[in-house]
Amino acid sequence: MSWHGQLNLNYRIDGDRTIALDRHHGPLRVLQRLYPESERVCHHVLVHPPGGIVGGDVLDIDLRMQPGSHALLTTPGATRFYKSERAEARQQLLARLDDGARLEWLPLEAIAYRGCQAVNAMRFELAPGAEMIGWDVLALGLPAAGESFADPAFAHGRYTQEIELPGAWLERGTVRANDHALLDSPLGWAGKRVMATVWFAAGQPMDRARRQALLDAARHEAKASSPNLSAGCTSPGEQVVLMRVLADRVEPAMALLTRVWASWRKEAWALAPCPPRVWRT
Repeated sequence: MSWHGQLNLNYRIDGDRTIALDRHHGPLRVLQRLYPESERVCHHVLVHPPGGIVGGDVLDIDLRMQPGSHALLTTPGATRFYKSERAEARQQLLARLDDGARLEWLPLEAIAYRGCQAVNAMRFELAPGAEMIGWDVLALGLPAAGESFADPAFAHGRYTQEIELPGAWLERGTVRANDHALLDSPLGWAGKRVMATVWFAAGQPMDRARRQALLDAARHEAKASSPNLSAGCTSPGEQVVLMRVLADRVEPAMALLTRVWASWRKEAWALAPCPPRVWRT
């Protein structure tokens, strides 16, 4: 039996507090609103009680942020895409940010298990004046357990990733288990099995000095990272700054992304980092 989880989140300002109206259908919901840093920033934890996504499952998140609202969303654990014989498993997010809204989209890693047929699609529509920090972490197989996505058991597996900021940045690609030219080439994944991306995006062009400051902050954090980790930063357009990371395991990649997030938060918004409690459990 396939599951269809639908979650609608609508953030708005009530006085000085960001509040949210949430509606859900099926196995997808948010926990209680938390305010560990200020009333202005609403922390939410998205939960999927079944714990994994299999062929035919669809998780659909529709997120709306009204002017001036600020939300940080994360997950309590990894998103797991399990083996599927034929049917596709799909997770999709549509986030629409009004002028002055801020979003921090910081889920824990996605794990593509042996033989999965999966799509993870994200679309962020930012109005002028809206800004966000987001990341995505993908582990192919279970690197910590010595598994490899290029193992023959993955001959029919694939994982499609889509990240879109209309008019500013579009990334769409499919990793197939038998694509050794991609997975093992030094021009591709270079034998690594974890890929992570963290980005800062604005709904209107940022000046060169601000983009350079964000790039410098990320590069500074990358220099202090594990020697087994590869990272590169770029600004593909005037509205986006991003860092790409390749690693053997999730933990060092996530540690780097967390430091970059903290640096960007301070640089762009003059906010101290406030890691969600679920990251420490």
